[in-house]
Amino acid sequence: MGRMSASPRFLTLADVAEVLNTSSAQVYALVRRGELAAIKIGGRGQWRVEAAQLEEFIQRMYSETRTFVDEHPFVDAEPEA
Repeated sequence: MGRMSASPRFLTLADVAEVLNTSSAQVYALVRRGELAAIKIGGRGQWRVEAAQLEEFIQRMYSETRTFVDEHPFVDAEPEA
């Protein structure tokens, strides 16, 4: 049995985009802004995101969204009489 697990430790930006159902360009922007931790490898500078970092990012987004929702309650407009 090899060392490879069912899912890889590192993902490409395209892989991350697929998980988040967004574009590679959006993922690149998240990485370049420092919102999503990644590493740059090789002479051509290929970006890789560790699966654990992606999960941490997703949990942080849930937390930030909860805070936003708490601070900005949704109010249904009352129907006009």
